[in-house]
Amino acid sequence: MPEKEIQNPKSKTQNRLDFYKITTEPLDVGAIARKIVPASCGAIVTLDGFVRQFTKGRETEYLVYEAYEPMALKEMEKLVARAHAEFEIENVGIVHRLGRLEIGETSVVISVAAPHRRAAFEACEWLIKELKRTVPIWKKEVYRGGETWIEGAN
Repeated sequence: MPEKEIQNPKSKTQNRLDFYKITTEPLDVGAIARKIVPASCGAIVTLDGFVRQFTKGRETEYLVYEAYEPMALKEMEKLVARAHAEFEIENVGIVHRLGRLEIGETSVVISVAAPHRRAAFEACEWLIKELKRTVPIWKKEVYRGGETWIEGAN
């Protein structure tokens, strides 16, 4: 499965720990978050996006995630670069899982390390919104009696 760990040579900090990844393996939220924590930061904010049981009044049985992987990784790289340009942050980690996911399983983890918590919170929220908007990863919701491909910011 594609994975790319990046280091930004134009960065003020040569020890940048940014990474982004697509995988079919279960996600360990704590391990992902800890990969980006440098001594210079006072905060890390981590989003654990997982499969919920009910969406818009329908009971979900499971989700299926698919992606155009080469483009998804390129878009993730752009998001990491833009987050550094927009927010006072040190490091970003993004991991998205593909395949069939059951209720309660983690589908996406975004972690942001920053010297101060406000920037980490703001960057993390911006990253999940932009990931859903720009990265070619698609979600199929399977529920009793049918299934639906979900687009955009769900």
